[in-house]
Amino acid sequence: MDNSVSLQRRRALGAAIAIIGLDEWGVVGNARAQPALPSKPLSSGAAFTAIRQIDAGLLRIGYVESGSADGPVAILLHGWPYDIHSYIEVAPLLVSAGYRVIIPYLRGYGSTRFLSADTLRNGQQVVTAVDTVALMDALKIRQAVLGGYDWGARTADIIAALWPERVKALVSVSGYLIGSQAANRKPLPPSSELQWWYQYYFATERGALGYAANVDAFNKLIWQLASPKWQFDEETFRRSAASFRNPDHVAIVIHNYRWRLGLAQGETQYDALEQRLAEGPGISVPTITLEGDANGAPHPDPAAYAKKFTGKYLHRTIGGGVGHNLPQEAPKAFAAAMLQAANL
Repeated sequence: MDNSVSLQRRRALGAAIAIIGLDEWGVVGNARAQPALPSKPLSSGAAFTAIRQIDAGLLRIGYVESGSADGPVAILLHGWPYDIHSYIEVAPLLVSAGYRVIIPYLRGYGSTRFLSADTLRNGQQVVTAVDTVALMDALKIRQAVLGGYDWGARTADIIAALWPERVKALVSVSGYLIGSQAANRKPLPPSSELQWWYQYYFATERGALGYAANVDAFNKLIWQLASPKWQFDEETFRRSAASFRNPDHVAIVIHNYRWRLGLAQGETQYDALEQRLAEGPGISVPTITLEGDANGAPHPDPAAYAKKFTGKYLHRTIGGGVGHNLPQEAPKAFAAAMLQAANL
């Protein structure tokens, strides 16, 4: 990197930090006490409207894009049961720092569709990573800063582990989420098993039928349990719930959780990749992991995964009652982490 590019990036980072305000990170355990970012209702009026579509791999992917076409790329990946609107306030902060921001609907959400009716509605862990790399190829993006939470964090982790040359830097909420069917066969302590109640519900036919019949009510309950201090309003939930109308949503969700327990088969073309992931590969790209201090969803302790990140690495716990959907609950903290990770 020449000095002019390095200086330009440092200036962009400095300007962005000034916009975001590091005093609003709400970091827990800093040497200097900082005020917590409040958990507050988000504006119900804002929504992404200009949805683009592109054929990529097995899918016609729906996504939003903003910012300069010539800027460094940030790809933001959502989780279950949420959607692209988790980043409604993150995106403009990154655009202000000069980034080209891309936020795709995962398979089974929003306007993303399978190109063939014959394709298995597969939710095994590696497929969303394969989808994302296919999207990057379709958009002719060589490398990007990846950020995600929940399924999105796992997806970003997998890309960083399998294809590190495609990842400039990584921001992963709840850290290292790569798993394996073998590891998932091992029983957990009762209190931990209780947190996974919905996984066992989905393992039954009753659960599959129940989810299909009550998608919105079920997913709102998950929002409330996973982020017990996030006072989202009804319009905020409905805005994201529209993405659950995808015809493949239920099938993808059910397959994902059944595959984790070895109750559903994946596809053989992904066996080699899953074998690599089952070995728990390290992640060498510059990384910041984040955790909300009020995350009510199952998540590992940061100390349990720190050694998995073998490159430049930082962890921050975000205070102020921040739950599982960290980018939507603490958008300034998430955006600041994206900018800092790219400059580690």
